Amino acid sequence: MAAAAADLVGVDPIPDEELIKKVEGGDEAAFEVLYERYFPRVHRFVDRRMRNRADTEEIVQEVFINVFSSLGSYRGEAPFAAWVLGVTRRTIASRFKKKQHKTVPLEGVEESGILNLTMPTIQREPTPLEHYECEERIRRLEQAVARLTREQRTLFELHHLRNRPIQELAQTLRKTEDAVKSNLYRARKLLLT
Repeated sequence: MAAAAADLVGVDPIPDEELIKKVEGGDEAAFEVLYERYFPRVHRFVDRRMRNRADTEEIVQEVFINVFSSLGSYRGEAPFAAWVLGVTRRTIASRFKKKQHKTVPLEGVEESGILNLTMPTIQREPTPLEHYECEERIRRLEQAVARLTREQRTLFELHHLRNRPIQELAQTLRKTEDAVKSNLYRARKLLLT
């Protein structure tokens, strides 16, 4: 516990890699330091996604059990904080998979399996899983969009959102159709990863 206190005060904090080796060697104080160091980040990350105190506390504990039980798989290729947040994401996702509810037939689906679009739909709040998945998709899409070049963004918008034909884009930008197609392909590939 003294090591934890010294680490939190900021007196030459022990590097994560050194603490990991000590934890693997059975050092409980090193375990405490890592726990205290990463608890606030993990708690904030989970709380923003769950918005339920009981679930947040339960998941945070599960995260640290997963972190410390799989500590041997940390290879040091990325910062330890990134690895811990990866474990956190996977823990949240696996928890949602465990809680998936049975599906029920949609109201308005006729016996032929075709949805009757004239029947009013019931609006409901998204589940925590749907909310989490949506936030994750938005985050990944924003990262992908940031990697697009200005030309790729423009081409994507004009072709896919404004339905401009490739021929017209090639003439407007004074490029070959193959160059336009190639840029569009690269843009789609970035957005789909």
